Amino acid sequence: MAKKKVLGKGIRALIPEGIGEGEENFLFVGIEKLHPNRSQPRRAIDPEKLAALAASIKEKGILQPLLVRPASDGYEIVAGERRWRAAQKAGLMEVPVVVQDLGERESLEAALVENLQRENLNPIEEALAYVELMKRWDLTQETLAARLGRNRSTIANTVRLLQLSPKVQQLVSQNSLTAGHARALLALPDFESQESLAKEIIEKGLSVRDVERWVKRSQARRPVEKERGPDPFIQDIQDRLERSLGTRVKVTLKGKKGSIKISFFDLDELDGLIKKICI
Repeated sequence: MAKKKVLGKGIRALIPEGIGEGEENFLFVGIEKLHPNRSQPRRAIDPEKLAALAASIKEKGILQPLLVRPASDGYEIVAGERRWRAAQKAGLMEVPVVVQDLGERESLEAALVENLQRENLNPIEEALAYVELMKRWDLTQETLAARLGRNRSTIANTVRLLQLSPKVQQLVSQNSLTAGHARALLALPDFESQESLAKEIIEKGLSVRDVERWVKRSQARRPVEKERGPDPFIQDIQDRLERSLGTRVKVTLKGKKGSIKISFFDLDELDGLIKKICI
C-alpha cells in the first residue's frame, strides 16, 4: 500500500520543469506496483551502469524520486525506469515517486525531456523519440522544438541520422561512432560508402575533421553539376506537404511531369502516412 511522506526540499529540481503541482503527490510506492513506460525513448540500458547505480542505491537509497502516472494495475513510470530497475537489483521494497495524472502526450514528452536533461539517450534513440513525438501527435519540427526548448536545427540534424545505413546507426547506438562522425557520413551517396568509411573511422581512429576532409575530397572527384536555387513554387508545395504529413517530402518536376518522394523512418510511420493519404 502506498504510504504518504512529506516532500523533500528541492524536489522541484528533480523532475522536468512544469511537471508536478504540489507536495501532496509525493509518495513511497511498493516496487511491484510500478511498470515500465510504453513510450520510453531509451532502447537499451547498459548492464554495467545499471549495476553501478544499484550499488549506489543500496548504499545511499534513491536520491531522486521517479515521476509516475496512475495505471489500472498500479503506476506507469514516466521518468526514472533506470532507478526502478536498479532499485530492484538493490533489493528495495519501495521507492519514492511523484504522481501526476499525465496523458499519453505529456507522458512521452516528460520521458524524453528527463532523458535529454540527464543525457541518457544515444543520438539514435533521441532521433527516434523525436520522430515518435512528431508522428504520434502530428507535430512539425518547429512545434516540437518550441515544446522541448530546443533549436529546430538541432532536432532536424538529429532526425537526419535516421537516413544513415542501419549498420551505421547501430554503431552510433553502441557509441562506436559519435554523432559528429555520423553527420559527416550523411554526405555520402549510399549505404555502402557510409559503412566502408565507418569501418575506417573505427579501425584508424579518424577524427570528425578527418572524415569531413575525406568526404570533401570524395565529392570533389565526382562530376560537378550546375547548382540552381530551389523553385519557389516547388518549395512551397514541399513545405505544405511536409506540414500536412509530418515527414520529409521531395517534389521533382520535369516539364509537365514529375514525382513526389515521401520519406518514412519505420513501418509504423508508413502505416500512418497511408492512413493520412487515403482518407
